[in-house]
Amino acid sequence: MPAFPEIASRLDAPLADVMRAQAPTHRLRSDPVDDDTVLALLGLASSARAERRRRCEFIVVRDLDIRHQLARAYRQGWSIYRRVLRSRSHEDALLEARQWEADHFEDVPVAIVACVRGRRPIAPAIGAASFYLTAFSAVQNLLLAAEALGLGAVSTTLPLWSTWEARRTLGLPGRVTPVAVVPIGWPRGIASRPHLPPVANLVHLDRWGHQPFRTASALTSAVRESTEN
Repeated sequence: MPAFPEIASRLDAPLADVMRAQAPTHRLRSDPVDDDTVLALLGLASSARAERRRRCEFIVVRDLDIRHQLARAYRQGWSIYRRVLRSRSHEDALLEARQWEADHFEDVPVAIVACVRGRRPIAPAIGAASFYLTAFSAVQNLLLAAEALGLGAVSTTLPLWSTWEARRTLGLPGRVTPVAVVPIGWPRGIASRPHLPPVANLVHLDRWGHQPFRTASALTSAVRESTEN
């Protein structure tokens, strides 16, 4: 495994390249990921700006028994969620990847549990949104940093579907809320990036439904394809 200075140099990859390459990786090898690498990743994850009272904290799970308990919770949640996905999606490759992850979750070398101090506000709705924003900003940083190092990672909430069980497994006090789990490891093969529509198809100007960029984007794509061919 690389020493810490070498890790730091690899994290200097151009951000845009890392963002374009980043894809959820569900199939991970069991090869270990050393502490220096994990701390480097979490250093970048924790750099996400947030309110001081709502900072994100992390549990690094290496213990096999705890991973097994999280895996059991994952499979319980997945047994229900996969039916929902199957009814809405025809992406068999995605379902197979998620099933593989559920079957092998305890084999990942390390799982990061992102937590936030405090309890999720019931009302107003904006309070809940800001509560989760703290953790999800950190998780996105973590995923990008893992990609820069060539590690596979994906965020999931399935091991936390039962908050009570997650608290018991991780020894969490009542004032700390688990928000997401990120299994990290060296990938098995190359993760396939999900097909994404052109960004202009996702952009609305000023009001929902006003999409003046769609036509321009379609023309640009057509010209690019004709030039490449």
